[in-house]
Amino acid sequence: MIRYRKDTSLLPFNTFGIDVKADHLFHLRDRGELAEILAHPAFRIVSEDMSNMLILGQGSNILLTHDYSGVVIRNEIEGIRLLEENEDYVVLEAGAGVIWQDMVAYAVSRNLAGIENLTLIPGTVGAAPVQNIGAYGVEAAGVIVSVTGFHFATRGWLTLDNKECRFGYRDSIFKHELRNRMLITSVVLKLSKVLRPQLGYGGIREALAERNITHPSLMDISDAVARIRRAKLPDPATLGNAGSFFKNPVVGEKELETLQRSFPGIRYFRQDELYKIPAGWLIEQAGWKGHRHGDAGCYDRQALVLVNYGSATGEEILHLAEEIKRSVYERFGINIEAEVNII
Repeated sequence: MIRYRKDTSLLPFNTFGIDVKADHLFHLRDRGELAEILAHPAFRIVSEDMSNMLILGQGSNILLTHDYSGVVIRNEIEGIRLLEENEDYVVLEAGAGVIWQDMVAYAVSRNLAGIENLTLIPGTVGAAPVQNIGAYGVEAAGVIVSVTGFHFATRGWLTLDNKECRFGYRDSIFKHELRNRMLITSVVLKLSKVLRPQLGYGGIREALAERNITHPSLMDISDAVARIRRAKLPDPATLGNAGSFFKNPVVGEKELETLQRSFPGIRYFRQDELYKIPAGWLIEQAGWKGHRHGDAGCYDRQALVLVNYGSATGEEILHLAEEIKRSVYERFGINIEAEVNII
C-alpha cells in the first residue's frame, strides 16, 4: 500500500530546513506504486500542465518559499544492479531514490572510476541528471548512459540516452521540456575499471601532496575531495543549506578582457572557448561573505552558499539571494543565476 499524507510539513524533506506544508504528499518506493498514486483521489487535482506537482528526492537543491498547494511525490526508489561488465568497465542501474553519496561509496569501494570527484554532493541519483551535477572537473553527464522514467502526459515509460538528455552546465532536458513531466525512476551509469584521475581542479592535487600521495587510488581522491568540501561547505544536517546557491557565470574572451581591465585580480578558468568566473569570488568581492540578516545568511567560509541559521523562511533566504544578485551586477555587470530550484 502506498504511503500518503495530507496537509503535512516538508521540513524533513528539504536540506534548507524550511517548514512549509504540502497539501498532498506521496512516498514512492517502487515504480509499481505509480499506478496507485495516479489512481488516488488526491492526484486528480494535478493540472494538465503538471504545474502543481513537485517531485522531491533529498530536497538538497530546492528553496521552498511557501506552502505547496498541490501534490508532492517523494522519490524513494532504491537499488543498484549490475547490467554489464567486461575487463574495462561496468554498467550499473541505480534507483532514483538512492542517495548519491551511497552511489559514490559503492563505486569507490569496488574500484570503479568516474564519480569519485563527485564525493559528498548531496542529493539522490535521480536528481543527478536533472542538474547534471558536477564538481572538480567532472560532471554526471560523463558517466550517464541513459535515464528512465514515467512520462505523465503519455502515461507511459520513457528512456532517454545521454544525447537525448541534452546535458549542459548544470542543465538538462529535465529542467526544460520534461520539467515535472517525467518522474525519473532509474539511471544507468557506465563506470571504468581503469583510473584516469582528474586532479587539476579545486586543490585536489595539493590536498594529496599534503599527505605525500603521488599515485592516488580512487579512495585517496574521494577522501581528498571529502576533506576539501568539509573544510569549506556546511553540513546540511547541522546548518540548513542547499550547497552552491548560484551558478558560475560564463563569459566570452572579449567580455573577460573588459573585466580584467576594470578588475585586474578577477579569477577565472577556461571551459572550451569560454571562461567561468567563480560566483563565490564575485559575491565575496561584493562584500557578502559572512553577512547575516536574521537567520538568513551568506556562509562565512564560502560565499557561494546561503544558509539558514535556524528559523529563516524561504522568502527571507530568497530576498537575501536577490540582494546579492543585484549587488554583484551593480559592481561587475555580471548577472549570476540561481542554481537552486526556487518553488
